[in-house]
Order: sequence, then C-alpha cells, then structure tokens
Amino acid sequence: MAENNIFEINTRGHCDVINITPQLEKFIQDTEEEGALLVFVLGTTAALTIIEYEEGIIKDLQEMLEKIAPQNFDYHHHKRWGDFNGAAHLRSALIGPSLVVPFKGKALQLGTWQQVVLVDFDEKPRCRQILIKILTTIHK
Repeated sequence: MAENNIFEINTRGHCDVINITPQLEKFIQDTEEEGALLVFVLGTTAALTIIEYEEGIIKDLQEMLEKIAPQNFDYHHHKRWGDFNGAAHLRSALIGPSLVVPFKGKALQLGTWQQVVLVDFDEKPRCRQILIKILTTIHK
C-alpha cells in the first residue's frame, strides 16, 4: 500500500538547512505497520540529505559546497536563462532530491545523531513542497 502526502515549508534560500524530521514523524503516527517513507523535494534547486543537525556540521556542509560549486562562477546556465542560480542547480544535483527512510512502530529508524534535512540552494526565499509517499508492508 502507498499513500501520498505533501507538506510545504518556507525557506530563506542561500544554502538554508532545515531539519524536517519532526514533520516526517507526524506522517507515521497513525500507522502501526512498518515500512518506509519516500521523501522527495519538488524543484531543481533544493535537496534532501541526512546529517547531524548541528551548527558546526551545517557550516561545514555550506563551506564544502561553496568549494565544489562556488556561487560566484560563470556558469553556462546563467547565459542561457539570465538568472544566476547555476550553483544552486549543481548543488541540488550533487546531493539529490530524494531519500528513503525506514520506520517501525511509529518511529523513524534513524540513528541518534541522524536528522533529515532540506537544503535550499536558491538565491531567494521559497515555499518548498515536500512529497511524502508512505510505503507499508502488505501482510497476507
């Protein structure tokens, strides 16, 4: 069985990192089953990952991405569309738009220091849509 849900979250852009673990936990509170959440962010300038949601790691992630895909670079994307979010698209492609998180007994199966985060790389604040598909085991 699979069930779709969407929730929205406002971001600040500019590599904003937001812990969405509490929102995900709400989606499994009505199930006694075990399964997995498929989590997907709509858009090509945001990503989902699992990190320790801690100020130092967040800063390290932001600095690492600046080295890999610097903001102030002359990307081909800028010439084609006249916007300047080429780095945002590349950062999103590197990290990816989706995750699968197992759950059991109304709890996400995450380690002590693991949190699911949304990272918005775009150059402006946005309202991001997160699609959640609840996948449960069918018992016969």
